[in-house]
Amino acid sequence: MEAIEAIKALKHRYWRACDAKNPQGFRECFIAKGASIDFGALGRFDDADGIAKVFESIALHQVDGKPVILDMHHGVLPDITLTSDTSAVGAWTLRFRQVNLINKTETVSTGEYSDEYVIENGEWKMSKCHFRSYWSITRPIGADTVVTAESGGA
Repeated sequence: MEAIEAIKALKHRYWRACDAKNPQGFRECFIAKGASIDFGALGRFDDADGIAKVFESIALHQVDGKPVILDMHHGVLPDITLTSDTSAVGAWTLRFRQVNLINKTETVSTGEYSDEYVIENGEWKMSKCHFRSYWSITRPIGADTVVTAESGGA
């Protein structure tokens, strides 16, 4: 149970880093070299450095000193199985919401993560993170909509 709770905490740190626009925290959730990443339209990578660069370019994009992409990740329904003392597999359902202030849209979507985890330097890390989208709805943000956002994450 302790290992499963540590893996859940890892995935929660990952989503908090996404929403807080924290590239270093995001990258630290993956193994140092060789992670298998498949985020569909965002790309496929054989190392987490590639997706970390994509994340940074999207998350840290600002106009007039303010963020223009606002994300909210809610991971639910974890299904984690230990495959050894130092490895595990897991699946999560994602509830995702994004506000794009450049395109003036809001997107609501859901999908499924398929992950693999290993212990590296005494900590659980993701060695595989594949995401498959189930559905998505994008709608315009009306001219009368007020969006308030801080310039950075927590």
